[in-house]
Amino acid sequence: MEKLRIAIIGAGQESLHSHFPNCMSNREIAEIVAVCDVNENSAKRAAEQFNVPFYYSDHKKMLAEQKPDMVTICVPNRFHEPLTVDALRAGCHVLCEKPPALHAWQAERMEEEARKAGKMLTYNLHYRYAKEVQLVKEMIDGGEFGTLYTGRVRALRRRGIPGWGNFTNKEMQGGGPLVDIGVHMLDTALYLLGYPKPLYVAANASDRIGKRGGTGLMGEWDPHAFTIEDGLFGFIRFENGISLQIETAFALNQKEKQIMNVELFGDRAGTSVFDGEIYSEKGQNLLDIKMPFVKEVDKRNLSISHFIRCCKSGKAPLVTAGQGVILMQIVDALYQSADIGDVVRL
Repeated sequence: MEKLRIAIIGAGQESLHSHFPNCMSNREIAEIVAVCDVNENSAKRAAEQFNVPFYYSDHKKMLAEQKPDMVTICVPNRFHEPLTVDALRAGCHVLCEKPPALHAWQAERMEEEARKAGKMLTYNLHYRYAKEVQLVKEMIDGGEFGTLYTGRVRALRRRGIPGWGNFTNKEMQGGGPLVDIGVHMLDTALYLLGYPKPLYVAANASDRIGKRGGTGLMGEWDPHAFTIEDGLFGFIRFENGISLQIETAFALNQKEKQIMNVELFGDRAGTSVFDGEIYSEKGQNLLDIKMPFVKEVDKRNLSISHFIRCCKSGKAPLVTAGQGVILMQIVDALYQSADIGDVVRL
């Protein structure tokens, strides 16, 4: 069987720890043929570390010479859209890191380019692959929650402002905790709800702790180069009557070091997804159900491996380009609402 030819764009820490090893775990059906990074020395080191035959500093040259079947993109958010478009136009399926892009219009363009190219585009929103999420999804689809009508999304760190890379640079990343960790929990909630159409949002953001500077659980950051929010808190209303509260923060004076969770509530049952708990009733008695045998899985490996198999089989990926558009429409609206101090309609 001819193997799927994969090229990786971006040779930073996330790529080295996730994209390379997880692509290599599928060596029976796929092989990494090239790596590209604007820093040629980084590309060379990655090629040597993972025994990749070719390395480049020019992604267009790599695409033209190696003609990969699939490309993974793991670079700062600012470059997601142009690199994805180039890869799609070169005839490649694309797995792009989250968030899809800086803005919704870019995600729309990416979706359109994938459609025109007849290629698959997905995003590495890997929390969908958690066992808890899949079990809850099965129960929701089976009607066990009744009608879902509200929920809460939380991605919060007590002091988790990254002290390295571009994470505090709005020009490169587009934002802070909302686009870094918040999109994972927001996407998980939207996936469980069937990706409903949003109607309007309202949000408030803060940057007081970030601009004050200091040292946290992820090192020391430069307050003078801090151009993102350190927290964003909002409300989303959907056309089917469902509402979501969203709370995201890199730095919040809370008790816990970190909270990453989705809570959803229906008229028959509710759930705290990543606690692995279901809250229901039987007869006249309230009933709490714990999922005790759910084991932690390598969500990144499942996400990348699933897409590789989709590229081989032609099966649609779990995360679609269209869902990426809706996700970014909500993100854009939350930031806009926080900026203008008013409700934003979609």
